[in-house]
Amino acid sequence: MARFVVEKNSLTVTSPDKIKGTHDSAIGNFGIPQYGGSMAGNVVYPKDNQKGCKEFDEFGISFKSKPGALPTIVLLDRGNCFFALKVWNAQKAGASAVLVADDIEEKLITMDTPEEDGSSAKYIENITIPSALIEKSFGEKLKNAISGGEMVNVNLDWREAVPHPDDRVEYELWTNSNDECGVKCDMLMEFVKDFKGAAQILEKGLDIKKIERCMGDPDADSENPVLKEEQDAQVGKGSRGDVTILPTLVVNNRQYRGKLEKGAVMKAICSGFEETTEPAVCLSSDVETNECLENNGGCWRDKTANITACKDTFRGRVCECPLVDGVQFKGDGYTTCEASGPGRCKINNGGCWHEARNGHAFSACSDNGEVKCQCPAGFKGDGVKNCEDIDECKEKKACQCPECSCKNTWGSYDCSCSGDLLYIRDHDTCISKTASQEGRSAWAAFWVILVGLVVAAAGAYLVYKYRIRSYMDSEIRAIMAQYMPLDSQAEVVNHVNDERA
Repeated sequence: MARFVVEKNSLTVTSPDKIKGTHDSAIGNFGIPQYGGSMAGNVVYPKDNQKGCKEFDEFGISFKSKPGALPTIVLLDRGNCFFALKVWNAQKAGASAVLVADDIEEKLITMDTPEEDGSSAKYIENITIPSALIEKSFGEKLKNAISGGEMVNVNLDWREAVPHPDDRVEYELWTNSNDECGVKCDMLMEFVKDFKGAAQILEKGLDIKKIERCMGDPDADSENPVLKEEQDAQVGKGSRGDVTILPTLVVNNRQYRGKLEKGAVMKAICSGFEETTEPAVCLSSDVETNECLENNGGCWRDKTANITACKDTFRGRVCECPLVDGVQFKGDGYTTCEASGPGRCKINNGGCWHEARNGHAFSACSDNGEVKCQCPAGFKGDGVKNCEDIDECKEKKACQCPECSCKNTWGSYDCSCSGDLLYIRDHDTCISKTASQEGRSAWAAFWVILVGLVVAAAGAYLVYKYRIRSYMDSEIRAIMAQYMPLDSQAEVVNHVNDERA
């Protein structure tokens, strides 16, 4: 049994308070829905031509918004003419979007284009605004609020119209094999021609050989598994409905609604990527608006280093502390982002104070892994905006011995001693230069004596070792001589053995 799924977008009433809430609306299958985006506008219900079957110029009605005002979303009643004609007449009068209120209580249906004829084809292909069908009861609430003088504001949201679970998008184009089937086929052929370049960019990196192996031989007299799978897919499963309207584009198992036009279809496909994973083609100016260009998207920014936490996405923007030259910034992305880890001081000095004077530079940034600014030795302050020189002489923090004379310098101090005294900075004291020289002479004598002793000990050890070895050699030779004759000795007569014989 065929099962047609109505593709929907979210509609939220933001004012007045008494009808605030979120409702479903069925996306019209013409015009250009703002897939991945949203539209906030003021709802207007015309006093005349409430079904929109005639041109609004005949009634002197204009829906053009004043500069700085919210876009106008026109509410019309169902009946008496085609859905597409209602939207076309409202668009010509300046409407930014159209809501059509159903005239009977029923489940939402998809507003489709009429049977093709010459008169309808002229305006259907020129509709560029989004439209949606709303339930009768909800339409009555909007009408009552407007007739009562209330300002009715709504937000049309297409950001969740297409699932976007990961960094991949699967899309299919279902069409009729007959290329001469009227206005829709002409529109389809024009779309295929225009979209070819974008499709090649989106599918860049796919292995053509794998695709060919998957498709098999189209001329073979056997069942093609890919074609069989496509035929099975035409019957909807799960959240996916049957493919009954041709041509139909399916993106991530959701059927596209709207005009088959390159820019509109690109928005639908790009909305299927998980945010921040979109390819570059989805961030081009003809597909989306870079929200980071206006007030930096409300995100943190370091104007000095020209670093921002604003990252443009197809759906809008995200505020994420950036990674710059291997240094990760940390923070909420909206009000603060601070460089952290090794190398952070290389980027705008880690956001800390730094200054250079007369060839001397000081910084409050330290690459110790901590996100902290601390004034260096010789300075005091918050380490971020300022570090002031400490006057060690005035505050009596150094050079305080009786013979010392102190002079403050930027970031340090100079200390000198009177007479022939020498200043020792580590001990903050003055000592006699003569005493210092005598001390150095005594140390030199000590080292000479010590080296002499070491040399003498080494010589004595060598002599001792030589004499011991010589003595042991002679002893060994004497012992061996008692048991066997050596080459240098004559044979010794053994008298004991002779007597026994």
